[in-house]
Amino acid sequence: MGVRLFLVAVVVSVLAGAAAGATGPVAGSATFLAGRQGTSGGFAELGRVPDGPLTAWAALGLVAANGSPLARSRALDFLRADTAEISTDTDLALRVVALAALGETVDETLVARLRRHKPDVLVNATMWTVLALRAVEDVPPKSFVEAILAAQAKGGGFPWSRGGIPDSNDTAAAIQALRSAGVGGASIRRAVTALRTFRNRDGGFSLTKGRASDAQSTAWAIQALLSAGERPGKAPFRFLARLRRSDGSYRYSVRYGATPVWVTAQVIPALTGRPFPLR
Repeated sequence: MGVRLFLVAVVVSVLAGAAAGATGPVAGSATFLAGRQGTSGGFAELGRVPDGPLTAWAALGLVAANGSPLARSRALDFLRADTAEISTDTDLALRVVALAALGETVDETLVARLRRHKPDVLVNATMWTVLALRAVEDVPPKSFVEAILAAQAKGGGFPWSRGGIPDSNDTAAAIQALRSAGVGGASIRRAVTALRTFRNRDGGFSLTKGRASDAQSTAWAIQALLSAGERPGKAPFRFLARLRRSDGSYRYSVRYGATPVWVTAQVIPALTGRPFPLR
């Protein structure tokens, strides 16, 4: 076999295996993600260098899609390699959620770091810490759950930081974190009611009120509604279908197509009906 034919055969083999196990509409999306994996096992947007957070998101997308075992294995190797470099509690929690989803037995030192989290102004970090502890089947300290509940606004929504304006993504993250910790009742019902106010006439959800619908906010909303035992309805899925490109990736919105790896990775769990922490 000539060099050119050999290289073509390798490329075809990789692409064929990229979606191995993935079925339905997410199969093409899993293939797209695997195609953006670098030789290091990390993921990057076109023209950029692979990094931990995006690799964690891509790994979660591949797990939710039941995508290529090889791509998942290489992502796991990448995520294992630089855990000491994680600087923020949110990045640590995201990494742990991804590691657990990939089937890794998470190192006890990372779990201990999660439990040392100090709930403060950044409510989003506490939400993610709760999700991460549940991902490793640990029970979050009561103070973490109480800190999230204390941040709920009068209208039922949740903000990124204490005292801030509620948005759809953080409201959705709070619902998933609280549900993973076993919280139900009025707080969840109020949050669901607040989340629905971010839905636009096109069926999608916006990050904040008055903005256009976007893929990530819509995906977050679908996951949160499912985690709360609610039916998202067909409209959000129809909106996402409008944003799907022929290569399996997703646009951020009707108008913008930035960061397709990140967007696609966040859309897949919603399409497969899997709220975080993907246990």
